[in-house]
Amino acid sequence: MAPGSTSRAFLTLTGEPMNLTDYRTLGRSGLIVSPLALGTMTYGNTAWGSADHVSKAIFNAYVDAGGNFIDTADVYSGGRGEELVGQFIAGRGLRDQIVLATKFGFNAQRGNPHAGGNGRKQIYRALEGSLKRLKTDYIDLYWLHVYDMVTPVEEVLQTLGDLVRGGQIRYFGFSDMPAWYAMKAATLAQTLNSPGPVAMQLEYSLVARELENEHRPAAREGGMGVVPWSPLAGGFLAGKYERDGENTHGEGRLSGSNPFSGPFTKFTERNWAILNTLRTVAGDIGRPPAQVALAWAAAQPGITSTLIGASTVAQLEDNLASLDIRLTPQQLQALNAVSSPGMNFFSPDLRRMVFGGANVAGWGEEDFNCPGGPSNRRRE
Repeated sequence: MAPGSTSRAFLTLTGEPMNLTDYRTLGRSGLIVSPLALGTMTYGNTAWGSADHVSKAIFNAYVDAGGNFIDTADVYSGGRGEELVGQFIAGRGLRDQIVLATKFGFNAQRGNPHAGGNGRKQIYRALEGSLKRLKTDYIDLYWLHVYDMVTPVEEVLQTLGDLVRGGQIRYFGFSDMPAWYAMKAATLAQTLNSPGPVAMQLEYSLVARELENEHRPAAREGGMGVVPWSPLAGGFLAGKYERDGENTHGEGRLSGSNPFSGPFTKFTERNWAILNTLRTVAGDIGRPPAQVALAWAAAQPGITSTLIGASTVAQLEDNLASLDIRLTPQQLQALNAVSSPGMNFFSPDLRRMVFGGANVAGWGEEDFNCPGGPSNRRRE
């Protein structure tokens, strides 16, 4: 926590204190992060983001509440996002206290294939630009933003490992990549006694639970933390859209102006059903749907730190208030059931077909009646 800052503490439903300084380590590493990370995709973008002075106020409110995990990317607002983050950190003298994460991979100069991708030349080019914009000489967590489908994982691993050994980055992780890719990198790193990925960053929310099939097991086996992005599904789970309302065409991140989130994709029958159940649970405990959606994500196995975004200080404070919610097993069951991604050949339910309902390695018959299987204590 920054010197002179005040920790924002909350009380859980069981009376246990929770706040942004309830730190945890990221994957099998010593990198210590807050349970909620501040995303900065809205910085420097007036179309669906926030003005610079508002972005600064959001940043200050987050760190004053004890938050230490800031996430940005080289392509956010054409690099302006990184510039603002660098200014805000330097202005407060917080570089040593902040875990600064940025990303590479998306193309930053149309027509130039070396301005994007996962190759060694591209990585060094991207890192040099990010360090300059962020006004720092090292990155705490360097994310591969997107899998380019052509660069061998061995080249990526060697390049990022060299940067760790050279001190330009402290750790690295992968975002939006196949599970096999991350697991191959983790396995190679262990075999070669080389730095490996410490985390995955993937879309995850009540309406997007696909990572549970392969990515979460791979993260567990590979010693990687999981950092969900878009836990509110672009604002859909905040409850600001109505099935028959005028605003179902989307606004903000669902308006179509956000290049990372297409319009209308969240307005499906399944998702409306999820939102209805979310609103019911939220009404039962007297909290906004957004807070309950964040509490659900944080309660899922393997989740280390959840990315939150805000266009106003009020939105940030609303997100931070989710820290004091502890959903009951019944509430989790209701949300899990309506949002279940469905059974497939990675589903825990298949163990019933394999073991006939017998209790094997902690999986008993009662666990098959509860989405998600047995308790985290036994499996995670």
